[in-house]
Amino acid sequence: MAIGKPRSNKRSSSSSFTSTITTVVFVALCVVGVWMLNSNSVITPQNASRAAINTASDHQEVIKPTTVAINKKDDQFFEDNPGDVSNDAVSEEMSENKPHEDDKNNDDDEAKSQEEQKRAVEALQSEKEAIAAEASQGKTEMPMHKPNEDDKNNDDDDKSQEEKKSAVEALHSQNQASAGEAIDGHSSTDNANDNSHGSKGNESAEEEEKQNEHGTQVTEESSMHQHIKETNINQNQKDRVNEDALQIRHEVGKPSSDDTPDKFQGQTLSAGSESERTPANTIENKNQVSDVDQHLRLQEQNQKQEDQKKQETTETNNDETLKQEEQQLEQENEVIESTQQSEAETFDQSSKQTTENNKNQNESNRGSHLGKSNLNQNSPSDISMKKQERITESNSAELFSGIPKESKESKKAWSTQADQSENQKERRQDRSDGKESIYGYTWQLCNVTAGPDYIPCLDNEKAISQLHSRKHFEHRERHCPEEGPTCLVATPEGYKRPIEWPTSRDKIWYHNVPHTKLAEVKGHQNWVKVTGEFLTFPGGGTQFIHGALHYIDFIQEAVPNIAWGKHTRVILDVGCGVASFGGYLFERDVLAMSFAPKDEHEAQVQFALERGIPAISAVMGSQRLPFPSRVFDLVHCARCRVPWHIEGGRLLLELNRVLRPGGYFVWSATPVYQTLEEDVQIWKEMSALTESMCWELVTIKKDQLNSIGAAIYRKPTSNDCYDQRNNKNPPMCKSDDDPDAAWYVPLQSCMHHIPIAQSERGTRWPESWPQRIQTPPYWLNSSQMGIYGKPAPTDFAIDYEHWKKVVNKSYLSGLGISWDNVRNVMDMRAVYGGFAAALKDLKIWVMNVINTDSPDTLPIIYERGLFGIYHDWCESFSTYPRTYDLLHADHLFSRLRKRCKIAPVMAEIDRIVRPGGKLIVRDESKTIGEVENILKSLHWEVHLTFSKDQEGMVSAQKSDWRPESYAASS
Repeated sequence: MAIGKPRSNKRSSSSSFTSTITTVVFVALCVVGVWMLNSNSVITPQNASRAAINTASDHQEVIKPTTVAINKKDDQFFEDNPGDVSNDAVSEEMSENKPHEDDKNNDDDEAKSQEEQKRAVEALQSEKEAIAAEASQGKTEMPMHKPNEDDKNNDDDDKSQEEKKSAVEALHSQNQASAGEAIDGHSSTDNANDNSHGSKGNESAEEEEKQNEHGTQVTEESSMHQHIKETNINQNQKDRVNEDALQIRHEVGKPSSDDTPDKFQGQTLSAGSESERTPANTIENKNQVSDVDQHLRLQEQNQKQEDQKKQETTETNNDETLKQEEQQLEQENEVIESTQQSEAETFDQSSKQTTENNKNQNESNRGSHLGKSNLNQNSPSDISMKKQERITESNSAELFSGIPKESKESKKAWSTQADQSENQKERRQDRSDGKESIYGYTWQLCNVTAGPDYIPCLDNEKAISQLHSRKHFEHRERHCPEEGPTCLVATPEGYKRPIEWPTSRDKIWYHNVPHTKLAEVKGHQNWVKVTGEFLTFPGGGTQFIHGALHYIDFIQEAVPNIAWGKHTRVILDVGCGVASFGGYLFERDVLAMSFAPKDEHEAQVQFALERGIPAISAVMGSQRLPFPSRVFDLVHCARCRVPWHIEGGRLLLELNRVLRPGGYFVWSATPVYQTLEEDVQIWKEMSALTESMCWELVTIKKDQLNSIGAAIYRKPTSNDCYDQRNNKNPPMCKSDDDPDAAWYVPLQSCMHHIPIAQSERGTRWPESWPQRIQTPPYWLNSSQMGIYGKPAPTDFAIDYEHWKKVVNKSYLSGLGISWDNVRNVMDMRAVYGGFAAALKDLKIWVMNVINTDSPDTLPIIYERGLFGIYHDWCESFSTYPRTYDLLHADHLFSRLRKRCKIAPVMAEIDRIVRPGGKLIVRDESKTIGEVENILKSLHWEVHLTFSKDQEGMVSAQKSDWRPESYAASS
């Protein structure tokens, strides 16, 4: 019989019997609920059943069931439930009762039931008030939980909901069992009553049935009206409970076990006539029904969400390794993006802080919104510390999960420049073992003659003054201090942030490179001119007054096989001047490594770098150039002022070393097209030298527009010519002379044999651009172990894929870097050049540096159409100050600290990077901490630090700050 549903007025004897059973069931449930609420005075289910049966059979009271009460106490009562007693035992005991005893028990049980009903209602009212009070207190006192705490609380909620669901099911089963006992008890009682009242006859039985039927009809009609009324009230109560429940859940967080409103701790059933119930008690019970329905629905929703989460977790765990890495990089990007959300907008403004601003920076606050937190930005160090805490707290993806680890075994398969170069200089060991902290170090300006243009290894006046000869331009070569400087280079007065590419190719700020001598000497050749506050570059040169583009096309017309940007990709421009030739070759997809000495042609390389054109300060002197052998597709010299023909052609033989077999040498100089006696003599000697070197003179071409001419030579692709020479001068190099040794190695007046084995580098031309950037070189042998421990071609491919993902999903969008302001980039530890290759679609160029103590992978970088240089970072780099927009160092410092101190290297980085320039460092966590401390002492703005699983990352930006005092002159 359904509760509260209207029934027909016509009742049969069977209907009356069923109604009686139903009322007995609810009486039993009522007593069980009272017993659960009053755990100190336990009433067994047997007694509850007997009391219910006695009340129903003798007095035929109209019984109304109550709603489920929600108790907020601990739910351990489930463990104290004594269980069900067998129906036989209950029936047997009840059948032995006498009629007069039943009457007496009836009166006692009825009084007890009414008293317990009253206590239960009062307890429910008290519990509800307690719920409201605790919820109100939770709203005002509970703090906001952190994201990771919420996740944990949600897990606890899910477990609590499962426990509650199991408890409800257990209680429901118990109630059904109690109802079964009541039915059995009712049957036994009816039999006993029939035996005791048998003398009354059939008339008494018929009268009793009529009374039962009348009472049931009254009960059903009352139930029908009451159900309609309850439905209206319950709907309002449900809406209110929904709002309260949601508000408590969101504002308070996870409730404790003592104040969880949705834990069922009992069900209270009360018996009595409708007239005995007070309106307050009825409304209270209706409210409790609403609470039960609401919590059941919330429980079902949470269960569905939990199932969905488990399903998504299972699907994620089944993804392939490559997909996992992509997901981790996306999470990394989200973490970095959230960290830099507002800093990108204030990026340029913050970097323009003057010395006065830094003195008063504790008084000025800059708001930075990170997720839902506000940071009070008092100093770069405070900002970094707060960001570090936020990033550490977040459950972000592992930042370095996809980074290949360098294999120790692979070091045996690769040679280094330190091994190859016989006169490699010894470096002083860092006695502090890198443990010395420099945070708080007092920096000073370098007190040097070169001032803002100071290059430590080229301006070492003490070492230069002790040279015995300058015949071979030894004074223009590298002479580094025994220990790297820890002073900072001053900024020119009036310095401004550089003009962006490609506008910078045509003009730069005068005050950034305030030199006019070159404009005075070369202005008529359209090298450079002073135009107001700018230095302008018309694109001319000594051999191409009417512009570099015409000259570039002129060369290709002379030798179509040169094929700029396809066959010819990487070239060397000797004596480059202001590097306009290399600057305009970008339009032909050609990279030019331009170099010139720091000489009387004031700051020509500095002009080139300020324009955004790659160049280094170097000279054709007494030592080999810092490049591998057989890597340049073409070498160019336009009035480069290099005496190629003297001393047996020693300088030209150095070009032969670095020129790829089958590569071209373009010589545009007066001996090619003028008839002056000196020019004629040089041409004669040059012709004899190139012939003995087996260089083929492809053509001599004259340019009518510029009134110049060019001779174009080609290097042989086999050793046949060398073997057939009558004159063995210049000689062939000895077999133990390594052509790739280039770090402080003296020049040799000899030639190296052309490789002939198909597996050797130099026997074939690389793939055409751009295919060559992603194609492993043909000479990488699968039997050779790569840097990361896999076969070399596989290693190459893995490295490229890794850096594409890091660059595209993190660097380009997640570090707050405006890449429109980035042009000159350096990878301080390049390995295969994967970082530079991943940036190939941007309007930038990357100087790839291979450290002298690292595996010599620089030939691979050139083979894929990129360029680079050998260097030892324990020394200063051969470039002017303020010439790079971004430096990238991947696991450099942890290796470097074994040989030299970190502080001078950081001072060198500060010298190289432009104000507003960036630094990205990825390394071991310990090393990252030291680098970060030094950056803070240099007043760099540390925008991001990240550390996890002993790996870390720091991203910082150089400010305009310079010290006010000068160091003592050395």
